[in-house]
Amino acid sequence: MLYGFIFLSALAWAEESKEEPKEKTIAELTEKHEVSEGLFTVYQDSKTGKIKMAIKKSQLNKEYIYFAYTHNGVLDAWHFRGAYRSNRIVSLKKHFNKIEFSFENTSYYFDDTSALSKAADANISPSLFASVEIQATEKTETDEVYLIDAQSILVSEALHQIKPSANPEFSGWSFNLGSLKQDRSKIKQVRNYDKNTDFVIDYVYNNSSPYNSGSSAVTDARNVTITMQHSLIELPESDYQSRFDDFRVGYFFERVTDLTSTEHAPYRDLITRWKLVKKNPNAELSEPIEPITWWMENTTPVEYRETVKEGVLLWNKAFEKAGFKNAIVVKQQPDDATWDAGDIQYNVLRWTSSPQPPFGGYGPSFTNPRTGEIIGADIMLEFVYMTNRLKYQELLQRPSQSHTVDTCQFGSQMQHEMMLGKAALEASNSSTEEMGRLFKEGLKHLVLHEVGHTLGLSHNMKASSMVSPEDLHNMELAEQRGLVGSVMDYTPLNLAPKDQPQGKYYIDMPGPYDVWAIQFGYTPSLTDENAEATRVKELLARSADPLLTFGNDADDMRYPGKGLDPRVLITDLSSDGIGWAAQRFDIIDDLSVDLKQKYEKPGKSWQGLVNAFSILMSKKYGAAVTTSRFIGGVYVERGVTEQFNKNRMPFTPVAEQDQKRAMNVLAKKFFAPEAFDAPAELLQHLQAQRRGFMFFSTSEDPKIHQWVLNFHQGILAHLLHPTVLQRLTDTQRYGNTYTVNQMISDLTEAIFAADLYGSLNGFRQNLQVEYTQNLLSMLDNPMYDHISQAAALDNIRQIKKLVRPKYFGLCCGDEQSRAHRNYIASLVKYR
Repeated sequence: MLYGFIFLSALAWAEESKEEPKEKTIAELTEKHEVSEGLFTVYQDSKTGKIKMAIKKSQLNKEYIYFAYTHNGVLDAWHFRGAYRSNRIVSLKKHFNKIEFSFENTSYYFDDTSALSKAADANISPSLFASVEIQATEKTETDEVYLIDAQSILVSEALHQIKPSANPEFSGWSFNLGSLKQDRSKIKQVRNYDKNTDFVIDYVYNNSSPYNSGSSAVTDARNVTITMQHSLIELPESDYQSRFDDFRVGYFFERVTDLTSTEHAPYRDLITRWKLVKKNPNAELSEPIEPITWWMENTTPVEYRETVKEGVLLWNKAFEKAGFKNAIVVKQQPDDATWDAGDIQYNVLRWTSSPQPPFGGYGPSFTNPRTGEIIGADIMLEFVYMTNRLKYQELLQRPSQSHTVDTCQFGSQMQHEMMLGKAALEASNSSTEEMGRLFKEGLKHLVLHEVGHTLGLSHNMKASSMVSPEDLHNMELAEQRGLVGSVMDYTPLNLAPKDQPQGKYYIDMPGPYDVWAIQFGYTPSLTDENAEATRVKELLARSADPLLTFGNDADDMRYPGKGLDPRVLITDLSSDGIGWAAQRFDIIDDLSVDLKQKYEKPGKSWQGLVNAFSILMSKKYGAAVTTSRFIGGVYVERGVTEQFNKNRMPFTPVAEQDQKRAMNVLAKKFFAPEAFDAPAELLQHLQAQRRGFMFFSTSEDPKIHQWVLNFHQGILAHLLHPTVLQRLTDTQRYGNTYTVNQMISDLTEAIFAADLYGSLNGFRQNLQVEYTQNLLSMLDNPMYDHISQAAALDNIRQIKKLVRPKYFGLCCGDEQSRAHRNYIASLVKYR
């Protein structure tokens, strides 16, 4: 018993004297790590490359800006160099032994003086995207520091969704990145500064058995790398003064709804703009304390640098009207620069030459979502804009068949317009100087447009309606106020008919709208609140001026059934879109004469001819798009109530005479039997240059009838869109006199009348069948209203009479035409 007691006592003593394991210090846990000091201290393991991060107690319960962009990628996965991906507010909090990372909701505002502000978090969910255990804690003289393992956050999709969500309609056949492989992903670079910490990370995705191997830019679809940059940025100083958006001016904005307001439109949307402060606040014109500084990346072709610089600096003319001198400066990145263009502390004009260019130019910016202040920006320019490289197959599809990345597509459109301009100048044997003028005006316009985006301006697709057709080539007027109202429009090439002198090809200066918009966004506020309110009211009252008209992407009519104002479009020019489009049809027909001979060059394939033909065909379709939008169109004016009168209404239907004029242009220039005539010799030479096995899955012969059918389908899709047809009926209640029945009857005549008693070419046969099938499909489609269905049935029965075999039988047209009419008769037999 005694021995047992002694043994138990000894055991108890041993337990009592057993020391608790000593927790490792931050220094011990990061002993073999490289240290990067900055906003957050970062430790990278010198052996594995894994990341630990130190967070101070004073950095908790604060908000930071999170910004992510694609450092490099492949377009197949909707990633491309310089693509801005995410811009949010992130907060860091401590919960017991963990550090929590959350994205905060910035969409709502509560007035602090309202009792409702005490419930500001009700039914609004933050996004807690990571909760990481604290590995070590250390107290300093002034703070407390927590060490966490940040690897799991950084090499996952916790911060940002990189792999696109599957499209249910195409998920089986679309390009698929597969699954993220964290063991292959790696942190390439840590950039640390006093006010921001950046991580550049390679994300490797694996798909062992891909259905879709992607484009030639994808080396192997089983393993694809997307390189992302994530930035945590300290919120800027609080002396920035936010400015509220106004619906009459086109700025990008942070959307904020006031949940304590009783207004009909309780919006506190904050426009995105740079912080500009005058050095001399009392001077009418003063340099800013900190200008907006642009660096031209050393990738910029040397021969373009001066023109690019001029294009950027032209915005200073607009800023002078807002009270700033030299608001923008441009510098050149030297070839031996130690900083990378991806460094968010530099605003960079960057150049790439991508296998699949997603744009010609792209001008994004990132902001403080709480205030709207622009923190940084880049402009991406693609070398394809300067070349004759062309995806001609895409040009010969209607827009709804072509899928593009959701970026500014102005540069891509301009490339096609520039190729049209080159073809026109070559055809007229123009001088080298004239070709140089075309190029310089075009490049300046592209740069002006993309810089405008980085200043906060959205598109203005209505600005091209500013100038009358008679003034389009008035060089003096264009140099005084610009060719169109804004460089933010998708302006087509201003190409003169062969009997007129050539004016400006493009606007190459900020237009009247641009100057006014910069005044609204950047003129410093007056210290007297009443005086400031009066100033802003008077400035915005000018929005009724036709020179300052505005309509953005939400308003434009580029796709069938979208929008309603035919002046808000990306394929139009002048205040008479119908007349301009008719003229452009003629210009294209003139350029098509002897097209083969113009591209018959020794030692060259027929690829140049294929490109030129594709451009001309697509521009003919663009002219048809412009014309068709006037049918069923409504002119839209915006403003506050006192800006309207009997001569200026919010909605004014297009006059019947103009709708019928548009239909007449389509009938003669687009639907007519000869509209797409081309000599056999030309069609026989539309041979794309062979490249290996490029025709393996198809044939290389020109699909001319399918191309034309695509175009006809695109226009019919708009004219017979249920929204357009219902609008024709709705607008009869406030002024429209062109009914659905009249429109469809006129369309039937345009499609059937010209060759009613003779032979039809293949284009017309396809068009008539397509149109008839469209009408038939309307009858049982609940998307169409009853009035439209009645009009469709009426015209089906009219078509039935027109092609009834007992009238025509074997008497009219060739065998193919008779077979065609019998086929249509069978389609409508039971209607």
